[in-house]
Amino acid sequence: MLALSTDSRFSHKIWQEEELSKMVEGGVPFPMLSDQGGRIGTVYGVYDEDAGVDIRGRFLIDPDGIIQAMEVMTPSVGRNVNELIRQIKAFQHARATGEVMPAGWTPGKPTLTPGPALVGKVWTVWKPEKS
Repeated sequence: MLALSTDSRFSHKIWQEEELSKMVEGGVPFPMLSDQGGRIGTVYGVYDEDAGVDIRGRFLIDPDGIIQAMEVMTPSVGRNVNELIRQIKAFQHARATGEVMPAGWTPGKPTLTPGPALVGKVWTVWKPEKS
């Protein structure tokens, strides 16, 4: 996991020490990278050239380098860390087992095994209240 913004590494250090460490014990446990100039943000389509900033975005990239999920938010709306963690766990489970996670799936809840027998019959084995 990485955090990235157009802020300098010095700004990240101060933000970690003065803000994040007060919200998360020990601060965020992953590197914060500087994208001054927006080269990385441009590749992912989140760099706002006029403002000189990367728009808030998160990208779940699998070990093969494939983007599995993405979310781009304006700065006025916060992100949901619990949803991010849920999605990471779901992608890891799917990769390890070949199973699929129905809408709203959380760890420990029923999964689905894809195949011809499931086509048109998902409703018989999964209900929204199971998530």
